[in-house]
Amino acid sequence: MNPISLFFLAMAMSTDAFAAAIGKGSSLHKPRFSEALRTGLIFGVIEAITPVVGWGIGQAAVRYVENWDHWIAFGLLLALGLHMIYNGLKHEDEAEEKASQHSFLILAVTAFATSIDAMAVGVGLAFVDVNILVAAAAIGMATCVMVTVGVMLGRVLGAVVGKRAEIAGGVVLMLVGAAILYEHLTAV
Repeated sequence: MNPISLFFLAMAMSTDAFAAAIGKGSSLHKPRFSEALRTGLIFGVIEAITPVVGWGIGQAAVRYVENWDHWIAFGLLLALGLHMIYNGLKHEDEAEEKASQHSFLILAVTAFATSIDAMAVGVGLAFVDVNILVAAAAIGMATCVMVTVGVMLGRVLGAVVGKRAEIAGGVVLMLVGAAILYEHLTAV
């Protein structure tokens, strides 16, 4: 995977966490940078671990699907991208209860929920030539930065930008999947 694709993958993987961070930031009264950074670090670490777990699962299956690996990576990223776009477009009818403070457990559960797609991406990355540690570090750092910024912007921007960020992330994931497919098909 080339560095540009890796950059866009890392950014796409962090957009759902960014959307969640905007929600977390909007539920706090004037969030401090220390709270935003703490939230970013929790999300970043979890988001970096999950693609490695997925990659390990994918490595176990790679010898069985080697001839179709690029199509599997494309299909996974396409499905995840479409799911993110769907979530970004659907309307939330029920009002969410605002938290008075964010505990580690609540942040960790939220971070894990937003990183499930990173685990699936990790499975897809097992089928392409990529250094998983570099990819995971890029995803974790991008998530840390975007979540920190998201918490700080949350109070000002609210849920509107969060939904748009999730839609943009879905589009980028689909483009990364198309780039993987294109790279493989043109290399043959």
